[in-house]
Amino acid sequence: MVIAFSLFIFSCQTTKKIDAPQRTSSLTGNDFYHQAFAMKWQERDSFVVKEIFAGNIPSFLKKFERIKVSILDSITGKTINAEYFVSPDYLSIGTDDDWARINITPLAAQKIADSFHCFLPTRKMVDDIYKAAKIKLEPVPMFAFRDSTPTMWHHHLIIEGQRKERKGLIAGIQKDVVISGKISRDPKPDRVAIYGWHKLDGSLIQPLYTGHIYWWVDYSQGIRLVYRKIKVGNKWMDYIDVLNDPVLKKLLCDEEWCDFYRYKY
Repeated sequence: MVIAFSLFIFSCQTTKKIDAPQRTSSLTGNDFYHQAFAMKWQERDSFVVKEIFAGNIPSFLKKFERIKVSILDSITGKTINAEYFVSPDYLSIGTDDDWARINITPLAAQKIADSFHCFLPTRKMVDDIYKAAKIKLEPVPMFAFRDSTPTMWHHHLIIEGQRKERKGLIAGIQKDVVISGKISRDPKPDRVAIYGWHKLDGSLIQPLYTGHIYWWVDYSQGIRLVYRKIKVGNKWMDYIDVLNDPVLKKLLCDEEWCDFYRYKY
């Protein structure tokens, strides 16, 4: 069953807060990885979805951060300003004292995003989020057993060692699972699109890529949620309507085709 959540707009418009369900799971991040140690992707996906729907997320993930963007309308010559709200870190499970980032398929991610009235970012949005991030960390690639649950746990611990308890919007720590017009145009079906993992010099490890089938998940693929309502000027619009507009879509998307909106589960 999909549980509906809502997001409340604060008057200052700098954050949005998730009205998450009451926590019914006390599972910590450490507990999660101990229980998921031998799980493959299907079992791990189900485990994550169950915990998220039980309200098992750290409180800092409930406050979404504002990203400001703008474009120049070549027809009118006017600047169009917009803003949207993103989770400050990648999807995680656990308590405030003991939490961990998790790695799941785009199908499980989409189910969670739908329930939070959110969507997954585009390539352009990943770049804009990186530019706005308060905390930028150097990527740490790993090369053995990349799709194993223990490697995912190990990578989370490495990131935490880098972060050193600094707080705020963070980027550069993982690739993003993104929405992309390349998915519907790839000759191979059931693709996942990934992008990003910026280095400190602004270059990135992962160009936009649809070479993996959807169930391939490794330690480097993170899920960043974006609230689906975009404020364009003084008007709130659904992200699909923005992406459908020939001018406004440039606020969120820099691809030729911006017509893939969500993964189907």
